[in-house]
Amino acid sequence: MSLRAWATPLVIGSFLVMAVTGVLMFFHLEIGLMKTVHEWAGLAMVAGGVAHVVLNWRAFTLYFKRPVASTIMALGAIVLGLSAVLSGGEGGGNPMVAVMGGLGQSRIEQLAVLRGEDSQALSARLQQMGYTDAAPDQTVAALSGGDRGAQGAILSAIFAQQ
Repeated sequence: MSLRAWATPLVIGSFLVMAVTGVLMFFHLEIGLMKTVHEWAGLAMVAGGVAHVVLNWRAFTLYFKRPVASTIMALGAIVLGLSAVLSGGEGGGNPMVAVMGGLGQSRIEQLAVLRGEDSQALSARLQQMGYTDAAPDQTVAALSGGDRGAQGAILSAIFAQQ
């Protein structure tokens, strides 16, 4: 099958999925696997977009000679760059990042209260799981050595249903 046979249909199909799921998520109407489908459709759109540019390379390069097209592409690059370096500020961004940061700075005894478990029992359970330095007065961040992946694993272990 030729590149031309699937590149543009892939861009069109993935755009449709991205547009609908993106608008619904913008209005907080996310249901089911919408976020996952949106992310995978984004990857499909990237693949289709790259194939489309390859097929239309000469026409693509001509856009850089047009002031309006160049300005739009430059603005897109600027927005992308700014989105990577600027924070959402007060009330912006994903609140789970702040929650996870707060839990990481919490002592085992505080998390035991949230879990409804005795702090000594929780420390012992963590020690049995290989976190030999677990003590009620120790924070998750200290127990993990500052490793966020390890912090997530410890928090998962603490709040896992038994």
